[in-house]
Amino acid sequence: MPMTMSRARVARRIATAAAFGGGGVGLLGVAAVGVLLTEVRLARRTVGGSSDIPPCADGRYGAAFGHRTDRPPLRLGFLGDSTAAGQGVHRPSQTPGALLASGLAALSELPVDFRNVALPGAQSDDLTRQVELMLADSAATPDVCVIMIGANDVTHRMAPAQSVRHLSEAVRRLRAAGCEVIVGTCPDLGTIEPVYQPLRWVARRLSRQLAAAQTIGVIESGGRTVSLGDLLGPEFEARPRELFGPDNYHPSAEGYATAAMAVLPTLCVSLGLWPEEERPEPARGESLLPVEQAAAEAASEGGTEVTASRAPWALLKHRRRRQLPEPEPTDPSSVTG
Repeated sequence: MPMTMSRARVARRIATAAAFGGGGVGLLGVAAVGVLLTEVRLARRTVGGSSDIPPCADGRYGAAFGHRTDRPPLRLGFLGDSTAAGQGVHRPSQTPGALLASGLAALSELPVDFRNVALPGAQSDDLTRQVELMLADSAATPDVCVIMIGANDVTHRMAPAQSVRHLSEAVRRLRAAGCEVIVGTCPDLGTIEPVYQPLRWVARRLSRQLAAAQTIGVIESGGRTVSLGDLLGPEFEARPRELFGPDNYHPSAEGYATAAMAVLPTLCVSLGLWPEEERPEPARGESLLPVEQAAAEAASEGGTEVTASRAPWALLKHRRRRQLPEPEPTDPSSVTG
């Protein structure tokens, strides 16, 4: 609990600095940053990374539902970095966007038009460009957008307040355009298997602190968050060989499915499609907490949702997950832009 409260206070300072245009809030001393940079260089040689272009999953999912209703298709947008883009897998159906579009179509019984503008390697300052792309066609504004961002901000030492400011502004612009917004917060970089101490500890501390600060900024900008925690769920640390891809950095197909199952309930709740009530269930470890405390607790547990309640409170939820349907082939011609 003391560690959570400390993380909550730092997250609040970062979010406040972001809101008022302040600079970075230092989380580590100069000596620790020097160690971090040295270890990052060594880790990059070990991890490698993937230069493959992520498969394009844009198109219409659940097209068969269109013959059963006169309601228009739902529109789902994806923004963010390589995780949002689906880097590390080779089939469109394995990307998190395709998995969520297919799941959303099955649960809503409506076609879903999916569009992804995420960019591998992107930091939060690229969200301005991505939002412009997503909103360029006013006739095709998404009903809901998912953003996954933050890991590159940590590894490239972007000031946390700057990172949160860019994300918060993106959420506000999307909300102003009528989109619901769900943010998958910065994953726990301490779970990357080839990364050793002291980088593992430092990476975990930095990424969880950024995730908590992101949550505060997103909630106060009108969005919801789902903690990607120890890389999208506790299974990653326990079974890294199965849930990390060949580069030991990006998720595998099974890893992306784990992530999508964590995000799908919140995606559906935002559109009024999920049957669970918007109140805490204490038996499931859910509660109403001050925003910064909810943010800090969520950062430590993957799959945890935080949504706004009456200020200054937030609702901490552990949504029940459901198995995702197998994504069907898409109809790329059905999505414009």
